[in-house]
Amino acid sequence: MLFNFANILMFLIVGAGFVFASLLIGRLLRPQVPFKEKLMTYECGEIPTEGGRINFNIRFYILALLFIIFDVEIALMLPVGTVFKAWIGEGKGMLAFVEIAIFVFILLLGLVYVWKKGDLEWMKKVAIEPEGQGESIVPKASYVP
Repeated sequence: MLFNFANILMFLIVGAGFVFASLLIGRLLRPQVPFKEKLMTYECGEIPTEGGRINFNIRFYILALLFIIFDVEIALMLPVGTVFKAWIGEGKGMLAFVEIAIFVFILLLGLVYVWKKGDLEWMKKVAIEPEGQGESIVPKASYVP
């Protein structure tokens, strides 16, 4: 039993040593010539116009997370789909189907939550207060950061 843990420990030590040695050798061999242009932020060959920390719409982040969630869903369901016919032959088909259905249902609940919250709409509707008394309140679409 302890021999198995010793194997894992040796694997981690050798792996960490390899990473450390690679970084050390690279630091010793590469030239150390820092200058202003080399230390600038790289933006596709263009000269940077502003700092690296800028404000951006949080919807980019939310949509990226949604994409990752559903991408992982496909990655987790693909192996089940490949062996599902064999599981039906073994009598485990209904169990696998129910497990996948629960998995998809939980993800759909998350999608409905995000949809109802309005995070999938790129342009949110904002009610604008009328300045005069004769104007009616009509929601107008405008960009909300």
